[in-house]
Amino acid sequence: MYVVVFHRIKDPETAFARGQNLLAGNGAPAGARAVQFYPSQDQSAVTCLWEADSVDAVQAYVDSTLGDSSENICFEVDAGPARGLPELAVANV
Repeated sequence: MYVVVFHRIKDPETAFARGQNLLAGNGAPAGARAVQFYPSQDQSAVTCLWEADSVDAVQAYVDSTLGDSSENICFEVDAGPARGLPELAVANV
């Protein structure tokens, strides 16, 4: 499945430094990986697309990694009407 994570950045310096672990997958739950990363120009917000087996696993991972530097909202993508989604990796099909 695909999971969107919307980050409201509270402390850009800390959030972007910690966020490198998310992008690298350091400590990520099994089957979860960041696929796309879209930061706002002013670094006040970021939207990411994840491939994962569980929304809850991504939420817990993102919250624990970013701590209080960001408020994170996660939801499963409704793939039917969605546009522009990449192909799912074979491991998650």
